[in-house]
Amino acid sequence: MLSLAYLPSTLTSPVRVPSLDVRLNLIKIGRITAGYLRFGDAMRIRTTEATNYHLDIPTAGSSAMRSGSEPPVYATPSTAAVFMPGRPADLDCDRDCAQICLMFPAEELHTELENLLGEPAARPLEFSRPMDLTTPAGAMFIQTLRMIDLASAPGNQLLDHPLAALRLEQALMLTLLLTQPNNYSEALEHPPKLAGPTPIAQAIELIRTRPEHPWTVATLAAEVAISVRSLQVGFSRSVGQTPMRYLRQVRLERVHDELAQAEPGATTITQAAGRWGFTHLGRFASEYRKTFGELPSKSLGRLGANTTRR
Repeated sequence: MLSLAYLPSTLTSPVRVPSLDVRLNLIKIGRITAGYLRFGDAMRIRTTEATNYHLDIPTAGSSAMRSGSEPPVYATPSTAAVFMPGRPADLDCDRDCAQICLMFPAEELHTELENLLGEPAARPLEFSRPMDLTTPAGAMFIQTLRMIDLASAPGNQLLDHPLAALRLEQALMLTLLLTQPNNYSEALEHPPKLAGPTPIAQAIELIRTRPEHPWTVATLAAEVAISVRSLQVGFSRSVGQTPMRYLRQVRLERVHDELAQAEPGATTITQAAGRWGFTHLGRFASEYRKTFGELPSKSLGRLGANTTRR
């Protein structure tokens, strides 16, 4: 289970006949994996080299957590441990140890860092390995997790909504970047001067009124007379997405509306997708299904057919 959810791992126990009382619950917060892991007996976990950032937060018991050849972090409900990409992990968990395990995709976390900096990140992102959960910063991170826990409670479909999941994912990444000491902390204390609301509002209006136009980040930034970086940071702060991701979302909405309202035989999926800027039909169909929960063929003519019959 651990290997499928996080990264290849091996589990061993010092107990002669371990009970294998293991519990793992998983949820996805956008592209972040969050899991609750509990062992009945003492357990040792060894992993291959990580490709993403990991954060382990004990909720009961304790664990000695090593990353590569670094000294271990002795994690308890007061102290969590951060793991960087490129190093294997070695965890010695005591009996009845329970922890929350978070996996942050490295590329997305790096993008959020650059959005905050307002410029490319020249060095790999390195966090301080121990996270002190007793400080105001640690308490803020735990509070963010509690908000997400409420969003994932039974009967609450907030995480099923793509935009809501994106905002919660971003909140968790930003909280980690701004509260956990790292090699960019000093730079993050002095954020870049952001573009005012008018250029960002103009860019949003351009996308919504002309989504079929072959926009790029550069042409959109030039159209509203701001830098590419200011446009990216402004979009991240205003709508929680990159400009191109927002553009794809608007285009998908337009295709969805056109397909649903089309009268029988009036258009095809290929024609509708092409009109709104989609040239790769396989990728378009995948994104469409992910956004609307159905294939384009299911949407085609749904409302138009009903109107014709009436």
